[in-house]
Amino acid sequence: MTDTIPPITTAESVASGHPDKLCDAISDAILDACLSIDSNARVAVETMVKGVEGKAAIVLAGEVSLAGSTPDYEAIARDTATSIGYNDHTIGMDATSTELCEVHTYITTQSQYISQGVDGDIESQGAGDQGIMFGFACNETEDTDELSGRHFPIAAALSQRLTRRLDMIQDTGEIPWMRPDGKSQVSVRLDSDRIENGDGGRYPETVDTIVIAVQHAKDAGGFSPNEEGQRQFIRDKVWEHVVKHAIPERWLKGFDTSKLIVNGTGSFPDPGGPYSDAGLTGRKIIVDTYGGGMHGGGAFSGKDPSKVDRTAAYHARWAAKHVVAAGLADRCEVQVSYAIGVARPIGLLVNTFGTGTISDLELSRRIQSAFDWRPAAMIRDLDLKRPIYLVTASGGHFGRSPTEDGHFPWEKIHQDRIKALQNG
Repeated sequence: MTDTIPPITTAESVASGHPDKLCDAISDAILDACLSIDSNARVAVETMVKGVEGKAAIVLAGEVSLAGSTPDYEAIARDTATSIGYNDHTIGMDATSTELCEVHTYITTQSQYISQGVDGDIESQGAGDQGIMFGFACNETEDTDELSGRHFPIAAALSQRLTRRLDMIQDTGEIPWMRPDGKSQVSVRLDSDRIENGDGGRYPETVDTIVIAVQHAKDAGGFSPNEEGQRQFIRDKVWEHVVKHAIPERWLKGFDTSKLIVNGTGSFPDPGGPYSDAGLTGRKIIVDTYGGGMHGGGAFSGKDPSKVDRTAAYHARWAAKHVVAAGLADRCEVQVSYAIGVARPIGLLVNTFGTGTISDLELSRRIQSAFDWRPAAMIRDLDLKRPIYLVTASGGHFGRSPTEDGHFPWEKIHQDRIKALQNG
């Protein structure tokens, strides 16, 4: 390599039909079904999918303990996969067919030795496992009207918008030859002059490269796979109906369209999805969060709120977003750690990367005062014992808009907490 690569930050996302996301959706659909029966249900369910010649398989494994009738796990798995678009084996899976798609279920109850440490009240309910969780927020989205209020890394926000657009196209059927499986990646160029001669901060300038992979019908555009005409046809449709629709104009100004890479290997024809790649729950944890870094390693999907892997990550994002929204920092990372069966966190560390208006130590004190980090308190304050998780399974868990029906409560800003942080 002779040319120097400019400072660029990159994030990726995957569509709901990506095999790993399909598994996340099935696991979270089972979680929602359990919480609908018993809000105190203990759930930890993993999913694996794989298609082979002539058939496909969905494997469900994990632990569920609840008061009430057990949900029909197989029906949930089939319905979820079908709703995403897997109703034809030639595409990658036909979840509607018992002949072409088998479902194997291996779900037992939660170990009594775990449950005895995580049942209790505000003071006594311990963390469901040991672990390290991160929350993050920044102002990179705040100069874009369409993204204002997200307080989220711009590359991750844009890559998520692209895959949510792919999902929308699949839901509406407006482009019949597009299939459920797809991915996006967005690289954003940073202001190198401000890095070298300014304060050293990361200041996004413009989108540098966009990568899209989308599964398609073999005869898309009336061409055969790998024909140049088909490649150009798909690229043109992706530019007009995906990229220009999803990426705000401010980020496409001056974009060099030669840096739009669509199906970089040349073609992505049927069958795709689980036929092309096995899928597993929890394998897209960076896609689920901030596009890179800021993750402790624990996956989210299929886990009830007693699991701090999920709840503490949501709570840490909530706290970090309030810090940035309060004007106390342009970037804020909150790291929190737990021991299984212990209610209070064993560590909490704040890093504002030199952008804070007060010291990180003082900010840590204020965060601990304004937010209660005990598992039962986090569940209470975010109202997490509800069936709100399936919608998180694709498109990102963070940087989303909170809804009127209570989805993404960790994205909602509360003015009383803003004031508590500001006033100390």
